[in-house]
Amino acid sequence: MLELSFISENKDKVLEGLERRCYPSETKEIIDAILKKNEDRKSLQGFLDVKRGEINTLSGQIGDLFKSGKQAEAQALKEQVSAVKEEMGDKEKQLTEAENELTQLLYKIPNVPHPSVPKGKSEEDNEIHIPYKGDLPVMEETAQPHWELAKKYQLFDLELGVKIAGAGFPLYRGKGAKLERALINYFLDEADKRGYEEIIPPLLVNEASGIGTGSLPDKEGQMYYMEKDDLYLIPTAEVPVTNMYRGDILDEAKLPIKLTGYTPCFRREAGSYGAHVRGLNRVHQFNKVEIVRFEKPENSYAALEDMLQHVSELLTALELPFRVLRLCGGDLTFASALTYDFEVYSAAQKRWLEVSSVSNFETFQSNRMKTRYKDANKKKQLVHTLNGSALALARIMACILENNQTEDGIRIPAVLQPYTKFDIIK
Repeated sequence: MLELSFISENKDKVLEGLERRCYPSETKEIIDAILKKNEDRKSLQGFLDVKRGEINTLSGQIGDLFKSGKQAEAQALKEQVSAVKEEMGDKEKQLTEAENELTQLLYKIPNVPHPSVPKGKSEEDNEIHIPYKGDLPVMEETAQPHWELAKKYQLFDLELGVKIAGAGFPLYRGKGAKLERALINYFLDEADKRGYEEIIPPLLVNEASGIGTGSLPDKEGQMYYMEKDDLYLIPTAEVPVTNMYRGDILDEAKLPIKLTGYTPCFRREAGSYGAHVRGLNRVHQFNKVEIVRFEKPENSYAALEDMLQHVSELLTALELPFRVLRLCGGDLTFASALTYDFEVYSAAQKRWLEVSSVSNFETFQSNRMKTRYKDANKKKQLVHTLNGSALALARIMACILENNQTEDGIRIPAVLQPYTKFDIIK
């Protein structure tokens, strides 16, 4: 969440950023309510500080009176202390309520976009940051989409997934399962080469973890909730991995911290129907390798560029045509300050498919999690957090199958062959 001091000192900047996000006009009323509630909080805190000072003074006087044998006077002051504490009790309750109300108001405000983020309402307003420079692949009219190829070569089964769980839960089998595993291992190995520590996190998180990364409150209802256990299935490894350092004060000398993790991801993904969501284009469970970084503020945007380079190299090695979009304000996630989306071109479907988002959250997540480090002056500073998909597998699988189909079968990209142990699916 945004820092109170930032909102207080930069109200116009906050409102301008929210306007670029095309946030509703009542957001200004929430900002005003935050500033008013903060003044109430400071007033209550100031009152209590004064009263605590009075109690400390009276306590010292009581001790002196007892030593001097003036028990009656000491007793009178003790009664005065009790009266002050009783008066404080109501104010302390009011302070707690004010702090809780303030936190709930802050949860309603998204991150302020980076200055480079364009204004816009939806994906139609996103900007092409890195265009694809080659000629887009053109396939024969007989080319098949990946869901037809899956049936032909028995790679994954959507109908069996429905039987076992429901729509949106694919079952991979045979060479399809091996290709999926090959992609996971390849992505993890490449992250390891770039200095990321591999993590296998829990697939369930508590409420505090969801709040920490901005996944909760869940405004879009995408998270699966287990009411009996008060736990949530993770929508991405970002949530458990980033929360590893919730509440910690990090050693500045150990920054940056670079982590990677493979997990299944679970999202309700409610939405439209039709060819655009067929097959693996939109599913409720999919595999993904995530990269997460904790950076000093002055280094975080250089780190973001490094992450862009990392994902670009993965897609280049997989021989997939891709482009990079800079998301507009209205298409940013709630917690993001700047996000780049990678899209791969599906030759069979003749459309671009999103396969990765790489984001800088600046201090939005770390302020929620209270993840800080001590600088050279021993002052506690909030870190910047970043994360990215490197990569999400479902649509990568779809594009590999579609773009590499031949009369003889589906060609496996050379970089994956040491993992699959076969060079063609037929």
